[in-house]
Amino acid sequence: MMRDNYLDMNKIITDSKILFLFDTVESHGGVLRFVGGAVRDTLAGVQSQDLDLDLATDLSPEELVDACEESGLKTVPIGIKFGTVGVVVGKKVLEVTSLRKDVSTDGRHAVVEFTSDWNEDASRRDLTINAVYADEKGNVFDYYNGIDDLEKGVIRFIGNPNQRIQEDYLRILRFFRFYALFSKTPMDKKALKACVDNKEQLKTLSVERIRDELQKIIMAPKAVETLKIMFKNNILDFLLPDAKNFDQLDFLINLVNKHHLQASALRRWFVLFAPEERLAENLAMRLKISKKDRELFVHWAVNNPPFDDFLSMNGIRGLLYRYGRDFCYNKFLIQCALLKKEPENLDLILSRIQNMEIPIFPLKGKNIIEAGISDNRQIGHILDALEEEWILSNFSLSFDDLMLKAKDIVRGVA
Repeated sequence: MMRDNYLDMNKIITDSKILFLFDTVESHGGVLRFVGGAVRDTLAGVQSQDLDLDLATDLSPEELVDACEESGLKTVPIGIKFGTVGVVVGKKVLEVTSLRKDVSTDGRHAVVEFTSDWNEDASRRDLTINAVYADEKGNVFDYYNGIDDLEKGVIRFIGNPNQRIQEDYLRILRFFRFYALFSKTPMDKKALKACVDNKEQLKTLSVERIRDELQKIIMAPKAVETLKIMFKNNILDFLLPDAKNFDQLDFLINLVNKHHLQASALRRWFVLFAPEERLAENLAMRLKISKKDRELFVHWAVNNPPFDDFLSMNGIRGLLYRYGRDFCYNKFLIQCALLKKEPENLDLILSRIQNMEIPIFPLKGKNIIEAGISDNRQIGHILDALEEEWILSNFSLSFDDLMLKAKDIVRGVA
């Protein structure tokens, strides 16, 4: 259960001031340990997704607050009802939660009692790999064989899967998320059955909580395999339409990894569904994504330039002028994925998209007025017509060329 000096704590403790908190708790008769994401990810040798450090103590919340006040540490009542106290250390607020046991749960919230039993606290956590604790010296306390499961890539609930899920229905999605992150073996059948049996209860959760888990799933190493299982078992059929572009999503992920590009969850969702405008708007609304991402998502659906336009400098220049860099960069990768096509000069194309100078249309409304048109409606139409000619000329028409054409149009209008 305990492994001495098992972890290199320099990977977790990046601010030595944290050690003062350990000394404070110990001087008041308590024990403090790291738990959860930071411990799990350090054991797995991956960069932690959990930016905040979670700690557990056998002191009660009141005892912890008293101990901190006596030592000059400021505390914040983050969730004291549930046993969590925020302790200000340097520029960070560390969340310290007293050991707990559940009295009752409704799948969203739990009534808890505080305990001094570390094993009892571990037993209420969701997965074995998340029930591993570590002290500041690197000693690791593993109550449910989480280290071995992590090494073997086995993702399983602690105890009865149905019971664990019914304590918090978000654990269904957490199970899939950690499978997508760490699995090396086929999915646990009992765990999957429990997820399927309880999936209707996901409707009781906020869309934001569901969306946040889905974002982590689609960005995980085994996203495609995991999402296939989820859609096959209709885990989120109340929220998402059927998805079929798993091969295309796999192509995108491999392409981005191969060329060391920045991954994008939004881009992955788009490839998975390849939505037309109405579906794109509907998906964005269902998942309650930000206004900026919603506009981008719909923009990708509405505009579909020919793929071949990305393959020449003139084509790229025209696309950049019409749509901008961000659209062109993402749309090119999306089209590569949907067509399952990788141009030999992909890196060069992306470099051109990112660095090519975008032309600036030389005419303004006042120039059309100077040419002899004062009707605002005509000014707009003439500008549009001249701009299109300018684009078709590969931006070669000069200001003077365009003014001559404008005057010709004015004479025709007159």
